[in-house]
Amino acid sequence: MANMMNTEKTSLIPSWQQELQSAFTNINDLLCFLNLNIDDLSLHTEAAKDFPLLVTKSYAQRIKKSDWDDPLLRQVLPDPSELLTNPDYLNDPVGDSQASVLPGLLHKYYGRILLVSTGACAIHCRYCFRREFPYTDNSANRSQLDSIKQYLIEHPEVTEVILSGGDPLTLSDTRLQHLFDLFEQLPQIERIRIHSRIPIVLPSRISKKLLEILSSTNKKVIMVIHANHPNELDDSVSNTLFAIKKAGLTLLNQTVLLRGINDNAKTLTKLSHRLFHCDTLPYYLHVLDKVNGAMHFDTEMEHVFDVYQHLQKKLPGYLVPKLVREEAGKPYKTLLSTNINFP
Repeated sequence: MANMMNTEKTSLIPSWQQELQSAFTNINDLLCFLNLNIDDLSLHTEAAKDFPLLVTKSYAQRIKKSDWDDPLLRQVLPDPSELLTNPDYLNDPVGDSQASVLPGLLHKYYGRILLVSTGACAIHCRYCFRREFPYTDNSANRSQLDSIKQYLIEHPEVTEVILSGGDPLTLSDTRLQHLFDLFEQLPQIERIRIHSRIPIVLPSRISKKLLEILSSTNKKVIMVIHANHPNELDDSVSNTLFAIKKAGLTLLNQTVLLRGINDNAKTLTKLSHRLFHCDTLPYYLHVLDKVNGAMHFDTEMEHVFDVYQHLQKKLPGYLVPKLVREEAGKPYKTLLSTNINFP
């Protein structure tokens, strides 16, 4: 009887694919879930026309109800401010198009290539620098892998592959295994880096089978997660990160500095402490990429440096992320110095 009850209980737990399919895609549905109401959603709907709302229920459950200013909500709710335009904000602010060498393959920096493995995500962050990326023509599908393999063979200096997207962990286990099998055939590849927000927004995706795939290779595997606020790191996320670390992966975190969300030393200090508790090292603190639709998230550089200087005072060096900006055409990320005097 006990075994039958356990089997029945297990069958009621939705798979990560089912959870993803049940994500919020309607603005009104999300607001109702959060006990929020607005009479006229027309501008919010217009803002979501080309970059629709997508929020997993796992993430939505961490949003404080009845609070329009919740820092997690502000990251995902389409906002009328996205309709504002400015010539300094571009569709391709980091120069992905000029770094494209094959469909789905970007070669920006020496020694490493980036594979745009999919256009799919588990959440649509409103500040995403690839919100305008032409995924239809620029994702690495299986038919292109032979060309990608040949490119790597012809560039033996490339020792690291970065899986990005979209989010590479939205791929099935079978497709991920196929990619890892490809890299196993290339002795030059020493490291596989995975950039993913999945452990934060859809922790159920990090299954035992997935961890077996990620840990069974003879390559070093680094997972770079993306958390912007300590409220994102609840127990379900921390347990997931513990499991990833236990599987032998290196865990790093990237944060984007967002106005009104995390642009203060108190929040960023708490985030770094929480990340370290979850076996994850702060890696980068990104100044916002100037993508169309995200201007309202941007922060004045004087304020950025002020926040960062306070962060350096509050944290030990190993918990201070590097303050960086990505610039189109540059051979590396620009490390920003706080030793600047403003008038």
